[in-house]
Amino acid sequence: MARTTEPVDPARSAQMAKVRGWDTKPEMRVRRALHAAGIRYRLHAKDLPGRPDIVLPSRRVAIFVHGCFWHRHPDPNCKLARLPKSRLDFWVPKLEANRARDELKEAALRDAGWTVRVIWECELDRDRLERFAREIVEMPRVRTSRARRR
Repeated sequence: MARTTEPVDPARSAQMAKVRGWDTKPEMRVRRALHAAGIRYRLHAKDLPGRPDIVLPSRRVAIFVHGCFWHRHPDPNCKLARLPKSRLDFWVPKLEANRARDELKEAALRDAGWTVRVIWECELDRDRLERFAREIVEMPRVRTSRARRR
């Protein structure tokens, strides 16, 4: 990615510094829904490609909670995925690189035998979250090395 030599606006820099990488509101909503459904999970597994937001080792499921803007939600009806009106020469390559990186990390997880689920920021209404949690509950558990030792 090309770096710009333009001076950085301190106000914009302060605003961008507030963008969180984890424990975001969308992620917390998904975590609460899973917990309410009785699902226990790990967070941000460092040992897995892409460091999934939520990991269910007993089901070998990795869940990414994607912000529609940052990860370029492909749904044409998503209002949160719109591009900024200015500095497109900066934003388009940056956001497309995010999407390409996501695809690589998801492929690496699938190659390692994991099921990858992505839930988008715009899909977090109560009904969809309950349906998502039910789908996860119905997924079969897998036998892990930890379970074999017991």
